[in-house]
Amino acid sequence: MKIDWDRRTCARRGHVTYAPDEPGLRERLHAETALGVAWRCLRCGDFALGDPHGCGPAGQAPLVPRGKVLRDLFILRFLAVERAVRGVFVVLVAVAVWRFSNSQDAVHRLFDEYLDVFRPVFRHFHYDLDHSPVVGTLQKTFGYRHNTLVLVAVLLLAYALIELVEAVGLWYARRWAEYLTVVATAAFLPLEIYELTEHISGLKIGTLLLNILAVVYILLAKCLFGLRGGHRAFEEERRSASLLEVEVAAQAGVQAQPRGSALSGR
Repeated sequence: MKIDWDRRTCARRGHVTYAPDEPGLRERLHAETALGVAWRCLRCGDFALGDPHGCGPAGQAPLVPRGKVLRDLFILRFLAVERAVRGVFVVLVAVAVWRFSNSQDAVHRLFDEYLDVFRPVFRHFHYDLDHSPVVGTLQKTFGYRHNTLVLVAVLLLAYALIELVEAVGLWYARRWAEYLTVVATAAFLPLEIYELTEHISGLKIGTLLLNILAVVYILLAKCLFGLRGGHRAFEEERRSASLLEVEVAAQAGVQAQPRGSALSGR
């Protein structure tokens, strides 16, 4: 089933109408109905009752995302939410590491006390806590120096900051954020692949695939680093999707047709 992104967005946010000063173009976007004046929506193309939201020269009309551009914006905002959630999670982990570094000895003693309490219980179920990989990892963590844990917390905060900056930029479809997302995500791909060689999990595989798809999609869809014609081709594609641009081109074609007919009749 094909999704009509234009009408879907208009149903949620409302129509966007504009009255251009140019008479011919104004007539193509305007209609008189039994219920009153209607103006054509710049996003979905349907006529909406009521006064236009703006007016002026056609060149000053709002550039309303529609069609493929609107679909790309939806995908970017999905990636923005994913980055924001990941960033918040990493911040929480960084705070936990920092707090642990300041009370490492107390937490270690508490862990040993609970381990002594639960050791007989787990032994009853034939599970040796002393040789558990999880317990071993936690005990190894207690051996880290305070300065090392503080450094880890700082690096985690820096990573979270990058994720949150990406999220804000992608939400507003800023081109610098698209470059940042591609570079930062690609830089961490080798680390994610290395982690899979250590331990495979569905979450790690899903995250790796999502990041690879995100990099490839943004590179191609946004024409980054000169791909598919670069920034100029991307801007031309974005403007060609504007309904008002289409109407201007259509009007120019109508005006040029009589002259072409006259020339062919000579």
